[in-house]
Amino acid sequence: MTDSVALREWIQRHGLKYNAIAAIIGITPYSLQKKIDNETEFKASEIATFVNDLGMSKSTRDKIFFAAM
Repeated sequence: MTDSVALREWIQRHGLKYNAIAAIIGITPYSLQKKIDNETEFKASEIATFVNDLGMSKSTRDKIFFAAM
């Protein structure tokens, strides 16, 4: 389960917009919102995009996407 609060904080700290993130990942902004809200799950390739294309550290990735809630 995604830590939605931590992900939203990370997005805000980095000055990113949902529309831009969705375009980079290759999904709609609505789909991104559903994933952030834990209504649907992020794919491994989408999580990798946060690290490879958006500059998220691997430790932050692990805390946000892989921590037990």
